[in-house]
Amino acid sequence: MKGNQPPDDVIKVEGLVKRFGTLAAVDGISFSVRRGEVFGILGPNGAGKTTALECIEGLQKPTAGQIQVLGMDLQRDAEQVKARIGVQLQASAYFEYLTLREILRLFGRFYPHHVPPDELLSKVSLSEKANTTVGKLSGGQRQRFTIAATLVNDPDVVFLDEPTTGLDPQARRSLWDFIQEIHREGRTVVLTTHYMEEAEFLCQRVAIMDRGKIVALDTPTNLVRALPTPYQVKVVAGGDASKDGLEALDCVKGVGFGEDGAFYLRSADAARTLPALLTWANQSQVRLEHLEVQPATLEDVFLELTGHALRE
Repeated sequence: MKGNQPPDDVIKVEGLVKRFGTLAAVDGISFSVRRGEVFGILGPNGAGKTTALECIEGLQKPTAGQIQVLGMDLQRDAEQVKARIGVQLQASAYFEYLTLREILRLFGRFYPHHVPPDELLSKVSLSEKANTTVGKLSGGQRQRFTIAATLVNDPDVVFLDEPTTGLDPQARRSLWDFIQEIHREGRTVVLTTHYMEEAEFLCQRVAIMDRGKIVALDTPTNLVRALPTPYQVKVVAGGDASKDGLEALDCVKGVGFGEDGAFYLRSADAARTLPALLTWANQSQVRLEHLEVQPATLEDVFLELTGHALRE
């Protein structure tokens, strides 16, 4: 990587608004992205994630607000910013008859500094496909090549817009490993996703968007811990297990009964609920056949904040 050392906050967004007619696709959001982190924007389709990202990338002109990237004003220094960022779009089109090597060589000529095509193809494990056209790649290979194309100018900041959508689980996990490799090289990565497990696995911090607004921003762990009941304790008990007795346990905020015959305890603090549960079972002479602590997820956070599921 090149250029002057970027500031601690490589992206600063203040009061960003993007309207299409009367629709506010992005409605006054503010946040910053720290140097060297993987920052996620999580939300359902239509939440405004892609529109916000395209404004930050310089692909859309904001209706209002200010954006700084790598210490530069995006409106004033757009060309300098674009030379130092890499952008992967949701849908990418390539020249149909050019090989992977030829495409990367062409893209590299758009920049004063670029990485050799064969080095990029090796990085994404596509060296053997160098003389192949994009149309002959599998879905996972195509996504890896698309990200390789974002690195052609050796960017300081990489933007990935829903990079694993449409991939099978194995290809998705492979791409996660590659994104982590990009991050280990010292780059800042900003990605959008509607996969909660992707945000939890990859991101140091997550902004949750819904209907054009950021409704929460923190680390995935802190977002989950802020829930009233960040744990669910699954209990399968033999004998005369009492729901009333379980509801009286320390830090339990409610008990449900599943179709699988298990009790599900919503707990504010599993470390206090579990000893109380074991004491209760011993005193009540109830045999515990199965005990499992299930932490809440970002899906639960989203539901708590918005009143509807992430995938609705």
